[in-house]
Amino acid sequence: MRHCKYPYRNFLCGHSVFRSKRPRGLALGISFIILSVFGFAGCLSVSNSPEARFYALTPVEDSQGIEKYNIPSDIIIGFGPLSIPEYLSRPQIVTMDKDNLLEFSQFDRWGESLDSALDSLISRDLEVLLSGAVVESYPWNPAIPVKYQVIVEVTALEIRMDREMFLAAQWSLIDAANGKMLSIKKAEFRDPVEPRNYFGIARTLSRQTALLAGQIAQEISLLEVPPPDSGAVNKNSSGGKD
Repeated sequence: MRHCKYPYRNFLCGHSVFRSKRPRGLALGISFIILSVFGFAGCLSVSNSPEARFYALTPVEDSQGIEKYNIPSDIIIGFGPLSIPEYLSRPQIVTMDKDNLLEFSQFDRWGESLDSALDSLISRDLEVLLSGAVVESYPWNPAIPVKYQVIVEVTALEIRMDREMFLAAQWSLIDAANGKMLSIKKAEFRDPVEPRNYFGIARTLSRQTALLAGQIAQEISLLEVPPPDSGAVNKNSSGGKD
């Protein structure tokens, strides 16, 4: 019998080579069923996974009956920069457990970076608290005649959802014209989280931020109080009767 150099090419050797054949229809059917099962399982996994929730901070409003401070309408305030601790620079809302361990929520997040949210919130609060004032966010155009610059450093934001929120910040007030430090102060706020969920966290932080803006607004208004009229005569210090 003649041996063929090309055992798989029967047209070269003149004889047939028999190979086992699998039923293609059955193999394709099994493959389709396997792929369908995995695809359906994947759809179930995606549909059952919770969707991310995004939270925004809320500025104060005129209707809330808060204390306001009057300053001249031509005063321009430059707000910023504002900084926060590095562990808060993430989209997830960060809380602390009873052992002071940080917990990062996978599905509850801030609508924007927390430092940007606080920057915008305090700027808007100052516009409401300082009637008629104009607030520019850092960095502003050098051509804008800013009179006061406010710098804020958030040194701590400890959130225990089942207990309370602690916010600590140091803020400075600077004469923008000459860079002179006018005042530097620290502020601390401790309030229960109500309600005790992520919505309550956003609401409590908004309330504490409004209190911080109130302290800054009050300090600016004190700088704008006109000096007493030295020429005024005190009626009670006048001499006796003619």
